[in-house]
Amino acid sequence: MKIVLVSRRYSRAHTLSLSKATLALLSLCFVGMPVGFGYLTYQMSAEQAAAQADQEALVALQTELQEQREELSDVEREARDKLAVMTIKLAEMQAQVLRLDALGERLTDMADMDDGEFDFSQKPAFGGPELVPQAFNESESSVLAAIERLSSKVESKGKQLEVLESLLSNSKIQKEVSLTGRPIVKGWLSSHYGYRTDPFNGNKAWHAGIDFAGKFGSDVVAVGSGVVTWSGERYGYGQMVEVNHGNGYISRYAHNSENFVVPGEIVKKGQAIAAMGSSGRSTGPHVHFEVYKHGRTVDPATYINRTHR
Repeated sequence: MKIVLVSRRYSRAHTLSLSKATLALLSLCFVGMPVGFGYLTYQMSAEQAAAQADQEALVALQTELQEQREELSDVEREARDKLAVMTIKLAEMQAQVLRLDALGERLTDMADMDDGEFDFSQKPAFGGPELVPQAFNESESSVLAAIERLSSKVESKGKQLEVLESLLSNSKIQKEVSLTGRPIVKGWLSSHYGYRTDPFNGNKAWHAGIDFAGKFGSDVVAVGSGVVTWSGERYGYGQMVEVNHGNGYISRYAHNSENFVVPGEIVKKGQAIAAMGSSGRSTGPHVHFEVYKHGRTVDPATYINRTHR
């Protein structure tokens, strides 16, 4: 193949002879350049797309990581709030235990218990099989363990207080119904229990009670809680009040000027039940005080001088 080149300036022609190999090479160059350029463009576009995808994936990972950080922060904040609440609860329980200790020791002293019988200063005993530990945060676990110990301590002390309350209640009841003290507020002992000289005829006679002289109209009081079984006139006793205290005990208060109670009425220890007088077979204002145990009179001095523990 020949190519003719013409110069405008010199109006001369030049002829180039191209061999078939050269022509093929030139054809390949002219055809391959667009293809190569297209391929290069495609490669650049593919790399750019891949870079864009990588960038988007990175942004997505960063977003997910931020969300996880925020979620973890919320969980930590919630855990701190729960820990704060448990810490406050722990402090409240500790204060409650201190109050229980103080109350228990005071009640033990009031009940006059033996040393060590109800020792609220001692730690409660624990026992039982070891359990598999749960996965807790160290701080949370320590607080929960402290709360558990305090709960057991409170429960133990609560049971102690229940028993102590029952004992105190029974002790109070026994104290109320037991016969102790004098049947008067003011006055003096004027005649003992047993044989004496009868003030009316001078003969030796049995005196089944104790006499307390005093001011006319002064209060006569019950020496123990019980139920009034008699209130009224009785031969030889004048105006008399009889109180049944249970367990076979009965007390009588005679020669009253006035009775303040009626049969069936419940009276308390120390309650005024009559006014001192001189009714019945009497030489002056006084109260004749008798105590019966299972139907037989006993010396009231035993109960007058007795102090209830």
